[in-house]
Amino acid sequence: MSSPAPASSIIDINLDSLTQLDEVYRYRLLVEAVQDYAIYLLDPDGYVRTWNLGAQRFKGYAPSEIIGKHFSCFYTEEDRAAGLPARALDVAAREGRFESEGWRVRKDGTRFWTSAVIDAIRNTHGTLIGFAKITRDITGQKQAAEELQLARESLHQAQKMEAIGRLTGGVAHDFNNLLTVIRGAAEMLRNTNLPAAKRMRYVDAIAKTADRAAHLTKQLLAYARQQPLHPTTFEVGRCIECMKELFRATTGSSIELLYSLPARPCYVCADANQLETALLNIVINARDAMPDGGRLTIDVSTVKFLPATDHDPATPGEHVAIRVTDTGTGMPADVRDRIFEPFYTTKPPGRGTGLGLSQVIGFVTQSGGRVDVSSDEGAGTSFTLYLPLAEPAGYEDLISSGTDDLSWLKPVQYRILVVEDNKDVGEIVSSMLNDMGQRSTLVNSGGAALDALQNEGGAFDLVLTDIVMPEMSGLELARTIKTRWPKVKVMLATGCNPALSRADAGSFDLLHKPYSKEALVQVIESLKTRQA
Repeated sequence: MSSPAPASSIIDINLDSLTQLDEVYRYRLLVEAVQDYAIYLLDPDGYVRTWNLGAQRFKGYAPSEIIGKHFSCFYTEEDRAAGLPARALDVAAREGRFESEGWRVRKDGTRFWTSAVIDAIRNTHGTLIGFAKITRDITGQKQAAEELQLARESLHQAQKMEAIGRLTGGVAHDFNNLLTVIRGAAEMLRNTNLPAAKRMRYVDAIAKTADRAAHLTKQLLAYARQQPLHPTTFEVGRCIECMKELFRATTGSSIELLYSLPARPCYVCADANQLETALLNIVINARDAMPDGGRLTIDVSTVKFLPATDHDPATPGEHVAIRVTDTGTGMPADVRDRIFEPFYTTKPPGRGTGLGLSQVIGFVTQSGGRVDVSSDEGAGTSFTLYLPLAEPAGYEDLISSGTDDLSWLKPVQYRILVVEDNKDVGEIVSSMLNDMGQRSTLVNSGGAALDALQNEGGAFDLVLTDIVMPEMSGLELARTIKTRWPKVKVMLATGCNPALSRADAGSFDLLHKPYSKEALVQVIESLKTRQA
């Protein structure tokens, strides 16, 4: 390769194009005096030919140190290895311009984030005579953007935790009520002379109360879990149905809850967890606006277009409208105009941070929707969340079989190893399986489970193991069994552990606690299907 052209050549070429020496002089004065941008010229091979004050300030090189060197020295080793400098010149030569952002290296070896443009320079005959490169240091902007994103994530988590804190009292009260029902029914069942009809009524009361407690627990775990935005397609009515117990625990008995859900399913594509949080935040505000009780109505419908407001015209497009209306104190106009501002609150210290409704507007806006509020002082408040209507995508309605007839299980008996460190849970699960005609063995640790499998030569059809156990977790046990006894089916029982994702579970099936008799029936049925 020939040696680089002398440093003055590019200026000589430009003299042919500009024709007037004074124009060249003014151009150089202008460019070389700029300090906020690195502006310099390259020859067609990429060697530096001019160097302004901005380039000296950003990159640390004096003109005598850099003129005549190849501009690839500003790139990181990774970018040079990937051929980025040559590709940048190639694109600029073919298309006239190359734009990029990325890390660049100063003379002292430190890195900074840049926004760069390379423009091709051609003479009057169209011949490429060099490149003009403009570089801007935007490290500060990049850091600010990253800090803003972290702040948004922290704000979102703070919004959820505030909601949890504000509903804790209501949930604790509701759980105490549930425990009262369970304890009372259990004590009545100790009466050996209790008629069969009453005995069954108390048994049903315990089962239904346990289901209500499970719903509340799952909701609280979902709210407390820190997770990124995960839009999925789901049915809004079903989402609200699952939240009824939590709404009741939050509002208390002095507020009447009414629901108007459509018979036809309404699907949206959004983050279901954030929708639940948004609705909970609105319900909490409604509760606080009705200290003496009142009525709260949640209505779901579809609309063909978004209605016009003072700020927005009517907009065509099908949306799901979720309207939450209370009969509380309402809001004056000056308060209504500020309710979505982060940290704005009219409540006394300790009653709220003003984050709840900012989460609502943030979630709906991110989901491509809109929030409308109507309220007058003394006349209640209505929040309407508009979310774009979506097509169902592989939605499956999970409906329990609800059967009490287990006789069909009797002809097939399986050997099931139950691994549970909680003695009470293990004994009840083992008893339920035995009552179904199965042959269960109970152990209290992963080590004991491996010993049982070793002693029996792996002669179990199923290992049903808890996940959270001391010494060896259920997941570790499952992986060991899969390696040593691959024909043994393993099912993991989880109490909605947020640390366990579907990817973590891998090929193992999950059974969510608290599980019912019907859920165990389905487990046995899966063994039949597997062996068919």
